[in-house]
Amino acid sequence: MSLTMNSKKLEIQPQTLGPFFRVTAESLETENELGRAEGLIRVWLKGRVLLVDSIRLKRETLGMERSIFGIGLFIGAAAVRYRYDCGCKTAELLTINDSDLYHKARQVLQKNRGFNVVHEVTGSTMEDLAHMLEWGGIGTQMDANVKELLLIKLVLQVHATELISQ
Repeated sequence: MSLTMNSKKLEIQPQTLGPFFRVTAESLETENELGRAEGLIRVWLKGRVLLVDSIRLKRETLGMERSIFGIGLFIGAAAVRYRYDCGCKTAELLTINDSDLYHKARQVLQKNRGFNVVHEVTGSTMEDLAHMLEWGGIGTQMDANVKELLLIKLVLQVHATELISQ
């Protein structure tokens, strides 16, 4: 299954291998990959949980004409929607703490998108060791209800479209 977004000149392509997934965005003009989201589904006590491991964008996206929310939002929304169809009720991510400035900015961005702080992974406790092995670093673990994420992303998209048309 792929989704073509003619207004953005993008093709969104989800791929899976067992519990692992990748959602890529390719330019319809250059056929280059512009970005990707990767992660996995974990079956847990809370049910199926979507773990978003990374969302990466290529430099080519910096010069593109786009909405105020950018391609990363579209890739993330496609990953969440695809995993919602697979039965995930919760999405989890870790905002990496590589610097205070960027860490706080990422937290604010994810809170605005519907994520809530679950745990600060600092590496100072035994519990943190398990989190660090799972996520690969220190930062803030956040989660969100997948249905609510999809509604928030829809509202943001509609709002962005209204802003652009004004």
